[in-house]
Amino acid sequence: MIVTRTPFRISFAGGGTDLRAFYSLEQGAVTSTAIDKYMHITVSRRFDSTLRISYSKTEIVDRVDQVAHPIVREALMFCGIEGQIEITSVADIPAGTGVGSSSSFTVGLLAALHAFKGEFASPERLASEACEIEIDRLGEPIGKQDQYIAAYGGMEHIRFNPDETVFVDPVICSRTVRERLGDNLLLLFTGKRRNARDILRPQREKTPALVETLRRLRDLAFRTADVLRGGDDLTELGRILHEGWMLKKEIHPGISDDEIDSSYERALGAGAVGGKLLGAGGGGFLLLFCEKEHREAVRQAVPELKEVRFKLEPEGAKIVYYDGG
Repeated sequence: MIVTRTPFRISFAGGGTDLRAFYSLEQGAVTSTAIDKYMHITVSRRFDSTLRISYSKTEIVDRVDQVAHPIVREALMFCGIEGQIEITSVADIPAGTGVGSSSSFTVGLLAALHAFKGEFASPERLASEACEIEIDRLGEPIGKQDQYIAAYGGMEHIRFNPDETVFVDPVICSRTVRERLGDNLLLLFTGKRRNARDILRPQREKTPALVETLRRLRDLAFRTADVLRGGDDLTELGRILHEGWMLKKEIHPGISDDEIDSSYERALGAGAVGGKLLGAGGGGFLLLFCEKEHREAVRQAVPELKEVRFKLEPEGAKIVYYDGG
């Protein structure tokens, strides 16, 4: 039996510039961090030759090409595993909420399948293979940031180059700065789940008209990394989040709605400095930068939003249990 644990993430700035439609023209960049909410994948050998896949539903099939779950099917084919395997997954946070759960699933599954074959897979290999499966094989209209932060973990400044290479640079800051950052962030669930494809596909198609906006979002990712490395004025991060959110809302009308905008405005009125919806938008989690002394007032201002407490996670996808026998 093999068990992998892969973190979810929060993205501070640069989302949208990790799509090929943009970074094929010029370099994209994001600054993100992994958090201590995870996708857990278990892989074990079955007694017979069938495949059993258990997620929100259970499949038992005779051949890989009969697997309905697209990521599982493509990952099995990619790794050359034809049968006699059981795969289960459990997530700390549901899909469609903007924390990168789909890519964490893909990365964690690949880590488990490689271990199942007796192979070690580096973070770079896991991330690039996950991108190949999700973007190239399955044609998902998504970017690359989620796969890389899931594989590497920690707090990273990630750059996406026109030649398809990816540079992953740790955002090096003191433990004190990381603790202060954690104390000043609120993660609030809007109660709405959405399919990122509905927002990202039109964005991808409109990229030529959005280049200037996307450049400004990319530049915010560089500013974010500088603020976190400096650590002297973390409140600037709140202002960056707000600026990025205003830019993001220019991209697609479905990125926000009246209810979310109302919650955000009330949070600002109660003392939050800035924030954004995570992921493609349209629902999911609202991330707020709120100085510690205003946290309770902000919570009371948005009682309709459910807080999820979290910590920053230094590790990426890892095997937490391995019995190769």
